[in-house]
Parts: sequence; C-alpha cells; structure tokens
Amino acid sequence: MRRTSFANWPCSIARTMDLLGDWWTPLVLREAFYGVTRFDAFQQELGIARNTLADRLRRLVDEGLLEKRPYQSDPVRHDYVLTEKGRDFFGVLAAMNSWGNRWLSGDDGAPVVFRHEPCGHDSAAEVVCAHCKEPMTAADTRPRMGPGFPARLAERAEVRSRFAE
Repeated sequence: MRRTSFANWPCSIARTMDLLGDWWTPLVLREAFYGVTRFDAFQQELGIARNTLADRLRRLVDEGLLEKRPYQSDPVRHDYVLTEKGRDFFGVLAAMNSWGNRWLSGDDGAPVVFRHEPCGHDSAAEVVCAHCKEPMTAADTRPRMGPGFPARLAERAEVRSRFAE
C-alpha cells in the first residue's frame, strides 16, 4: 500500500512526519545521539531488519540528517554521523522523551533521563518562547500563517478561522 506524502503540505509537523515516515526513523536517530555510528551496531541495538535499517539510513543520508563517512575500504564500510541538521533534531527527541517520561513511564519511573552537562543536573525538555523565554502551552499559543503558507488556502474563511491574525 502506498503511503500519502505530506512533503508538500503547508505544515511543518506534517512535513516532519513525512520525513520520519515510521517509528524506526526516530529510533535510528536516537541511537545516533547515543553515539552509535556503525550499521551493525544500529542493527544490534534496535533489533531492526537489515533491509529496513538500510532503507532508513539511506533516507536519513538523502535528507541530510546523517552523513556517510568511510572507515574501511575493503570492503567499503561507513560510519553514519549526525550532521548539523541531524543534531538539530535533538530537541524533538528530547521533547518526546520528556512527554513519555511524564505520561508513559509507569510505576518504575522514567527509563531514560537526560543530564545537562554544563550544570550537572538531570533535566527534561521544555518548550519556551524564543522571545520571552516563558513556557509555551496549548492554552496560550495559537498558530499563525507563516510567509510560506499557500495564498490559495489563506483565502478560504474556514482555513483562516483556525489561525491567529
């Protein structure tokens, strides 16, 4: 069955989900943040089928989140290293981890916490306003049409009603 592409939707959440594609892709990125760089190590840590892993790594390289760097020439083997674009995805994973720790941990508590090395404390991701640094919540935040929002959709009253002026 073919999957609907969200790559051209006027929504960054939809476009990000199109890139992620499935549950394996964020887990591959998680392992890259944990320091895994080799195909066999990804496969071992995730228990993912080799062909599925190869597809996910190829997609992440094609999309510029990972870079292939050869470490052996005969046979050719590569490390998969996070790029700037890939490293910038950390905030997404940290937010998912924070939400999961709060709502899905169970009686044993959080399975993984993040230590913020500069201050030496365990911490959790929070979404704050980039301007005033105050927390952003669903109750006090509304979407606005950005400069890339399609004019043909912005003209529709039912679409405009979903967005702040």
